[in-house]
Amino acid sequence: MINPELPSKQRPLTLYEQVSERIRNLITEGTLQPGDRLPSVRKLHQQLSVSVSTILEAYRLLEDQGWISARPQSGYYVKQVLTQAPEEPSQLTLLHSEQPVEISLAYRVYASKGDSSLIQLGAAIPSTELFPVAALNRLMGQVIRSQPQLVHNYEVPSGCEALRHQVARRLMEAGCSLSPNEIVITNGTTEALSLSLQAVTQPGDTVAIESPAYYNLIEVLNALHLKVLELPTHPQEGVSLPALESALQRDQISACVLVANFNNPLGSCMSSDKKRQLVKLFSAYDIPLIEDDIYGDLNFEGTRPKALKAFDTSGIVLYCASVSKTLSPGLRIGWSAPGRYQSKIEILKMSMNLSTAPIPQLTVAAFLSNGGYDRHLRHIRRVFQLQIAQMTQAICSYFPSETKVTRPKGGFILWLQFPDNFDALALYEEALSHGITIAPGVMFSPSGNYRNCLRLNCGLPWSPRIDQAMQTLGHLCKRQLAKLYLAAEQ
Repeated sequence: MINPELPSKQRPLTLYEQVSERIRNLITEGTLQPGDRLPSVRKLHQQLSVSVSTILEAYRLLEDQGWISARPQSGYYVKQVLTQAPEEPSQLTLLHSEQPVEISLAYRVYASKGDSSLIQLGAAIPSTELFPVAALNRLMGQVIRSQPQLVHNYEVPSGCEALRHQVARRLMEAGCSLSPNEIVITNGTTEALSLSLQAVTQPGDTVAIESPAYYNLIEVLNALHLKVLELPTHPQEGVSLPALESALQRDQISACVLVANFNNPLGSCMSSDKKRQLVKLFSAYDIPLIEDDIYGDLNFEGTRPKALKAFDTSGIVLYCASVSKTLSPGLRIGWSAPGRYQSKIEILKMSMNLSTAPIPQLTVAAFLSNGGYDRHLRHIRRVFQLQIAQMTQAICSYFPSETKVTRPKGGFILWLQFPDNFDALALYEEALSHGITIAPGVMFSPSGNYRNCLRLNCGLPWSPRIDQAMQTLGHLCKRQLAKLYLAAEQ
């Protein structure tokens, strides 16, 4: 159910009036502009979890008030703006202890992506074959030709308005009602996360994270001299709310970073009810919650899952995302919707690098505005779903029978778990000698958990070369387990 912030009225607003007011706010804040097509009745019914008749009644009210107009066989469009507002492996049980962050393998795994002779199953980077490179290059050329002076100037720290407008529109799909003025453009999600952490913590503070967690987040925490509290996370349901509430009750943490949609590396996706509970919990304790939603657009079935930010009514969620996993990692375009911490984020952004380069911003804005992004998303979702299935089948065919593997409903990553005495670090070194990179599980835990686990990148189109690499990995895994069983018998 929707829960917008409503002005004081003599009587409570009906549900369809709440929906109409939410849409009207999107128009007055500039997220929806004159001529923009509103989401279809069916899509909005799914996004807001209200009936079709409620959506229709809300649209009729907005039409009567002169905000929107209906076009036969086409839908509803913004008519005018009256005002412009400013601005499936097992879950490990973890000790609730603070751990200093220490990473050694992350750089090796990521840096190896530059070696074309290696089969890149380590770093979670999709193949550029899957991105609309030709269309992006064409748009970039148009941007340079049409605005030759602008592209050589500084942008404001918050980023170009055209891109912020498109991002705000895209966030409607995630259940968020935000204006362009609530968005800050960054150099990818990593900078958004770093700025968010700097805005809400001091060196020496403790930050709660899912465990296992994305290894580059651990590196960011290390660079900022922050301590970590690892929280047990279920491969399907996400982070443990009881463990999180216990940490909050004991006043252990200054902030929390979570990936609610298709977590890296587990692929877990929280339900909307759990997201609502989680945000309510952080609001009650007034602790900032940093959301990494970089994989949110990569759902395989149904509608895009809602962001944690969709349930934020107090501004405590700092939302971070980018197009690095969906459109182009090289353009380095990300963003943050930092809620009550926006002014801090903008000042930090200016002190760090003044602004994000304008050419990539305008290129992405042009691509998002021309309608091609949804078509592209439908394509890569199907591709990633197929590649996940192909990799899973290869694991079933080539790997030891004891192997456990996640079943993500989005993204392009698989997490594998082996018997407790398995050594994925040793497998990493062996695989590298065969020209294959993997990501050992210890990279995803600052305290050294998951030595018997590994993560595989499924972002590469299936090929005989990858099939052979999976056969080789399976053989190496079987050989290591056979040696362990033999040693145990002696």
